[in-house]
Amino acid sequence: MFDIKWIRDNAAAFDEGMSRRGLAPASAGLLALDDRRRAHVSKLQEAQSRRNAASKEIGQAMAKGETERAEALKAEVGNLKEFIQSGEQVERELTEALTAALEVLPNLPLDDVPIGSDESGNTLYRSWGEKPAFGFAPREHYEIGEGLGVMDFERAARMSGARFTILKGQLARLERALGQYMLDMHTDVHGYSEVSPPLLVNDRTMYGTGQLPKFAEDLFRTSDGRWLIPTAEVPLTNLVAGEILDGADLPLRFTALTPCFRSEAGSAGRDTRGMLRQHQFWKVEMVSITAQERSLEELERMLDCAEAVLKGLGLHYRVMTLCTGDMGFGARKTYDIEVWLPGQNAYREISSCSVCGDFQGRRMNARYRTGAGKELAPVHTLNGSGVAVGRALIAVLENGQNEDGSVTIPEVLRDYMGGQTMIGAL
Repeated sequence: MFDIKWIRDNAAAFDEGMSRRGLAPASAGLLALDDRRRAHVSKLQEAQSRRNAASKEIGQAMAKGETERAEALKAEVGNLKEFIQSGEQVERELTEALTAALEVLPNLPLDDVPIGSDESGNTLYRSWGEKPAFGFAPREHYEIGEGLGVMDFERAARMSGARFTILKGQLARLERALGQYMLDMHTDVHGYSEVSPPLLVNDRTMYGTGQLPKFAEDLFRTSDGRWLIPTAEVPLTNLVAGEILDGADLPLRFTALTPCFRSEAGSAGRDTRGMLRQHQFWKVEMVSITAQERSLEELERMLDCAEAVLKGLGLHYRVMTLCTGDMGFGARKTYDIEVWLPGQNAYREISSCSVCGDFQGRRMNARYRTGAGKELAPVHTLNGSGVAVGRALIAVLENGQNEDGSVTIPEVLRDYMGGQTMIGAL
């Protein structure tokens, strides 16, 4: 969320950033709201000062026997008290109106983010590997899974409705192996600290990372008012909410393997076949908490960590720099890793790594002591998929498929699979 003082001092830059996001200039309206709030606060302060002074004058008038003046002062104090009490409510309403206007505005893109209205404006950053060649027409993941008898959409739909999948036998084990492989790499090689966080969180936690209030319809809410996490970014980032950190301890790096839950409210009709877009899925998440001067360097490091997962699996992919119109709400810059799926003959997103600047730090009131140790500044936050387990499973199936319907297991996963090299029919 934005600091209104920063907007006041940088109105032109703020409006230019909103324009790059495809939004109308907003500084004038925001500053008008703030001007109303500030003017009202000034009146309250003046009234408070006058009440304090009048209260003292009452005692002085009484001591001098000036009864009529004392009564007039008492009446004035009473009127001031009523104004202050009602005025404090007005102040709260004005503050809430300003906050409501600020909290739904997306983060400003960095200067090097390409301008565009949708994914067609994304640009290639780099790629790795080659598309595999097959001597047969490659099948999609659901055709492979159903053919092997290890993927069941019909029973899942009977239990839970659309966008759920049942994995069985060696495919269920392969999903588990992928998650463990990713966790081991990020903790043992990349230096992230593993966390097992809550899967249910409160409003304040969702607000801290920007899911609320703007994206409530994309979330699942329980009957007692808590929310199922759409990504482990939410609890991992909020580990530092409300805290003051020592700058010397930064960066902090966290990782977690969790189920994630999304309503997919805006995806009706998209990816209805298979398990590309599910209400429930596993994902390994990476989160970094950094000082301002380290955040862009940390973004490149995080991207390298996510890419290492796919390199280890031998999967061809490309990295795209997202344009301003395709970037997430809280991001200042985002790289998407898109893995090649031969069954679809297309690249599909498997990881997204973003730097958010101080956008989430301000919402969470998470700060750190700067180099001098005296001043406090909002932390900078980053998040990235390291990677989406279900989509990695899809990629392994489609890239490792054989003509007889079996699937070759990547070498790095074989120890997790008890030495097994292939998945065949049940």
